[in-house]
Amino acid sequence: MERLGCRARCLGLFDYKTEKFVVAKNKKVGLLYRCLQLAVLTYLLGWVFLMKKGYQTVDTSIQSSVITKVKGVAFTNTSELKERLWDVADYVIPSQGENVFFVVTNMIVTPNQRQTTCAESPTFPDAICFQDSDCPRGEAVINGNGVKTGTCLMEGSNRSGTCEIFAWCPVEKKIKFKKALLGQAEDFTVYIKNTICFPRFNFSRSNVPHTTDKNFLKFCRFNPQNLYCPIFRLGNLVNYTGNDFQEMALEGGVIGIQIQWDCDLDKPPSACQPQYSFSRLDNKFAEKYVSSGYNFRYAKYYQDANGVEFRTLMKVYGIRFDVLVNGKVGVWGQASSGPGSFSGPGGGPSGSLVFCMLSFRPESLESYPWSSIWAPAWLSWAL
Repeated sequence: MERLGCRARCLGLFDYKTEKFVVAKNKKVGLLYRCLQLAVLTYLLGWVFLMKKGYQTVDTSIQSSVITKVKGVAFTNTSELKERLWDVADYVIPSQGENVFFVVTNMIVTPNQRQTTCAESPTFPDAICFQDSDCPRGEAVINGNGVKTGTCLMEGSNRSGTCEIFAWCPVEKKIKFKKALLGQAEDFTVYIKNTICFPRFNFSRSNVPHTTDKNFLKFCRFNPQNLYCPIFRLGNLVNYTGNDFQEMALEGGVIGIQIQWDCDLDKPPSACQPQYSFSRLDNKFAEKYVSSGYNFRYAKYYQDANGVEFRTLMKVYGIRFDVLVNGKVGVWGQASSGPGSFSGPGGGPSGSLVFCMLSFRPESLESYPWSSIWAPAWLSWAL
C-alpha cells in the first residue's frame, strides 16, 4: 500500500490542473467591476504617478552648507557711548558667518563697573529689606547681581530699603526703550550662500548663480521674482514674516529663513530652484508676556593705571536669523511607492495589476478567475 501511495504521488507531479472559471453575466456586477477598475486606474495615474511621482526613487538625505556675511554701517550719538560708528565687527555675533547669526539692534550699556559694594536693584524681591537682619551676610540675592554684605540701605524716609551687595557696581539699570539704538540696521544686507548635495545621485546645486559678472552681487537684491540673488535686506526679511523691523528691533526676536530644495532629476538641472519661506520663530505676541524678545549680556574688560580691573557691561537686544535647509530629490527608478506596493480590489499586488490590465479587454471578463478575486459572499450581495 505504501508503494502504491508513493507511486501515486510521483505520478501526480505530471498532472495538469486548471481552475474553475465563473462568468458573471450581470449588469450590476459588470458596472461595479468597471467602476472599481476606473477608481484604481485613477488612483494610479492621478495620485501615485502624477501627484506623488511614485515612479521615482526619492532621496531625502540632503547635505547642506550655509555661509552668511552681513554688511552695513551705522552712526549713533548717545550719552553712554558718545559719537560712535558701528560696523559689522561691532554688531554681528558670532563674527564667523554660519547658518545662525545675530544682529545687534539695541542695548543697555553700564560703563566703568568695578568689584565693590553698592545697593542692589529694587527690582529683585529678595533684595528688599527693613533691617540689617533681612540681609544675611554672604547670601546671594536670588536672581540678583551679587552677595549681601549684612547691611540694609535706606533711602530718605522710606520704610523699606535694599540690601547692600558686593558685586560689579554700579548695577545695571532697567530702561524702557522708545527707539532702537541701531534702527538703521533695517537697511543692512546679508549674503546667504547655500550649497546642497544629494550624495546618492551625486547631484549638487547652489543658490548663487554661475556668472562671470563681478558686479552681480553688488547690485542685485533678493525678491520673490529673483530667487537666484543671495543678497537679502534685513528689513525685508522681517517684513516677509508680517512684522515691523523697528518694533522688533526694540527687544529683539528670532526669524527663520527656510530654504527648500525639491528637485526632479527627470528634468534639466536648471529646473531645480530654491524655494524660500520666512517666519518668526519666537512668540509673535511676546510683548504681552513676561519674557519677551531676544537678548543676552557680555562685557569688555580693562585695567586702570593702578592695575585694577574694571569693565563695561552690555545687555544687547537683537534679531537672530536661523537658516534652515531641507529638500529631496527624485529620479526615475524602481520606487517603493509604485503600483506593485499596494493591495487593490484584486486582493493583492498581482491582482491589482491584472485587474487594471483587463480594463479594456471585454473578452477577458468572461475567462477571468472571478473566484480568486471576489468572495462568494460579495457575489451573492451584488446579485
